[in-house]
Amino acid sequence: MRSAQPCAVIFDMDGVIFDSEHAVFAEWQRLAEEHGFSGIEEVYRRVIGVNAVRTREIYLEAYGPDFPYDEYRAIQSARFHEKYDGGRLPEKPHIRPLLAALQEAGIRTAIASSTRTEIVEREIAEAGLRPYFDRVVGGDQVARSKPEPDIFLRALEMLDVPAAAALVIEDSHNGVRAAHRAGIPAVMVPDMLPPTEEIRALAETVLPDLAAVQAYLGL
Repeated sequence: MRSAQPCAVIFDMDGVIFDSEHAVFAEWQRLAEEHGFSGIEEVYRRVIGVNAVRTREIYLEAYGPDFPYDEYRAIQSARFHEKYDGGRLPEKPHIRPLLAALQEAGIRTAIASSTRTEIVEREIAEAGLRPYFDRVVGGDQVARSKPEPDIFLRALEMLDVPAAAALVIEDSHNGVRAAHRAGIPAVMVPDMLPPTEEIRALAETVLPDLAAVQAYLGL
C-alpha cells in the first residue's frame, strides 16, 4: 500500500480506461494484410502514447513519404468507430470500481490523453464515465506530445494541485516518461507494452491491473 493517498489521480485513456489499443491495432493489422505492408506491430508499438501529429510522422518515417497514411488512417478510423461507437468500446477490467472509490474518497481526477479532446469527451460520455472526471485534457490542447510533460502540466494546472500531490496512471512508456518529466509519480499498468528497466526506474511502481491500483491506494 502507498504511504499516502494523492490529492488527484490523472489517467491516460487508451489502454488504461478503455481496451482500445488492441482494437485499433487489429484494424491496422487488417490494413497491412490488405495492402501488403509489413512491420506494423513494431510501428504501432512506437506510436502508443503519442498524439496524432507525432503518430503520422512515425508512420511516414517507417514507410516513407509516399505511404498513404491519411487514406489508411481514415479507413482504420471508420472501421473502428463503426464497431465501437455508442458505448461499445470495451473497458479495462476494474476501472469502474476504482473510479467510484476515488470519487467516494474525495480524490480529484482527470484524463490526460494524447487523443483529441472531442474524441475523449465523446467516448467517456458514451460509456457513462464522464461524471467520474473533474477535468479532461486532450492531445490537441498542448503543443508537444508525450513523452514531453506538457499534457500532465496542463492537467495539474486545471486540477490546481502540485505535482508531488498527484499520481499518474499510465500504460505506455511515453506516458511514464512524460509524467516523470512533469515531476508526477506514475503507476504503470502494462497493456501492450511490457515495462523495461528504464520504465521501472522512472515509475513509482508497476502493477498488474486496476484492482491492484485500488489496493495500492488503500481504497
